Amino acid sequence: MGIRRLFTEHPASVGESYLQHMCAAMGFSARMLCGALACFIHALFPFTFQHTGSDCISDLHERMSARRRGSLAASMARARAAR
Repeated sequence: MGIRRLFTEHPASVGESYLQHMCAAMGFSARMLCGALACFIHALFPFTFQHTGSDCISDLHERMSARRRGSLAASMARARAAR
């Protein structure tokens, strides 16, 4: 397995370039870090960030689901075009 393939195989499987995938993954990462920090602060001060953790999870789930739907649609279109 070539080194380039290590960096491009998964992004290509979801219809993205390496840079597109990196930006998307970093966006998810930043959102998770903010949610984790809010949960940590909430653990210490329960009157703060009462819905932030669950809102973060819901938001990330919706974003991931939308990306999967878009990736599936793109894969199906590529398969039809290859026929």
